[in-house]
Amino acid sequence: MSHMISKVPKSDNIRPKAREAIIEAAFQMFSRNRSATLAEIALKAGVGRATLHRHFPGRDALMVALAQTAMAELDAAVEQAVMAAKSHAEGLRLAFEAIVPLAERQGFLALEPLDSEPELQEAYNQSRNELTDSIREAQREGALNKDLPEEWIAEAYDHLIYAAWAMVRDGEATPKQATELGWRTFMGGVAAPV
Repeated sequence: MSHMISKVPKSDNIRPKAREAIIEAAFQMFSRNRSATLAEIALKAGVGRATLHRHFPGRDALMVALAQTAMAELDAAVEQAVMAAKSHAEGLRLAFEAIVPLAERQGFLALEPLDSEPELQEAYNQSRNELTDSIREAQREGALNKDLPEEWIAEAYDHLIYAAWAMVRDGEATPKQATELGWRTFMGGVAAPV
């Protein structure tokens, strides 16, 4: 996982590497304004435009780096969250709860057309396979409806995460509220019949 600025000890003598400062500044700027310019990001990062362009030749390269960082953060958050899960269904809920709060930092990436990047597509496919495996196991446990295709349930899960992110982004719900609404809606639609 990429080293995050927030984890660097505060000191006047310690300056994060330029690349890390740029990535952190880009997350902050794009989460508030998707049309922020590279010049604004360089200013926020405390680097010159030439330094930014040495690390990221353009906006697309920066977006790919942000997506890679976001995927690593998502993976770490989910992995940490599901460690205590006693079932696959509980793991799905705990993962959902871990992902939604990342909206404020990563939500803008959901609107970026990055699916042409092979490395990102491969990581997405792996994540999607893990999700469908968990759904299949939750169906076997009897928590999710076995009559629904696992791909359908996975789509519902993903779209409810995006819906929760949108609610948080638009200030219509806190991450906790959006998580509760999303999970209740998910289970209301795909839970095994009683």
